[in-house]
Amino acid sequence: MNGRVQGVAARMMVRVSAHLTVAAALLVSGAWDAAYAQDRVAKSEDPQTQSAVADYNAGNLGAALNEFRQAAERGSRLAEFNYAMMLLNGEGTPVNVDEGKKWLRKAADANMSHAQYVYGKMYDDGEFVERDPVEAHRWFMKAAAQGHVQAELALANQFLDGRGTERDNRQAFVWYKKAAQGGDMTAQYVTGSFYERGGDGVDRNLNVARAYYAAAAAQGDPAARLKYQQLSAQLRDQKEVKPQ
Repeated sequence: MNGRVQGVAARMMVRVSAHLTVAAALLVSGAWDAAYAQDRVAKSEDPQTQSAVADYNAGNLGAALNEFRQAAERGSRLAEFNYAMMLLNGEGTPVNVDEGKKWLRKAADANMSHAQYVYGKMYDDGEFVERDPVEAHRWFMKAAAQGHVQAELALANQFLDGRGTERDNRQAFVWYKKAAQGGDMTAQYVTGSFYERGGDGVDRNLNVARAYYAAAAAQGDPAARLKYQQLSAQLRDQKEVKPQ
């Protein structure tokens, strides 16, 4: 990838890091809906977990905590994850980092992709644990292998930055494109940048680049909207210029 695209992607990484940082106060609020939707089958098979979610949403945190704990002890991975989040946030109970990490790891080991992503993010950010990008990479890879879009984006950033793994722009593109196809706005923009500039195994294709910029613009990215307009004008001018 040339310097200009590298700079674009690096600036986008700053945006991603700021948006996805797993701070203690945001663990539940940032992860709850995704975990709930992802594990809806487990939820439907476990009335107590379903009741716990309802109590949590109603603000009955003490009841929710107790119900999640009981369901987690029976092996519900959704309950394990949500119980962990409440312990780490101190919701319905004093903060208990050690216990929270234990239950989060249980959910991750049970192959819940969102738990794997959050567990990896803790190591990537150094929240509750010593920063370890290599360990983060391992968990991101597990979650991304299941199609977890945020994990795909995190992997792309790691490959681009050489954090937790060797720097590899080709692999970065692979994971940006997967995340873009999964609907992530930032990944759509960066994927468009790869196609616009070419290189690193990517054939330059302005039409494809414009399509990715359009997708990001449709989600409200002003920079992507500008790039879409610029490429549209460029392609129109090329079409109007006829060979002599």
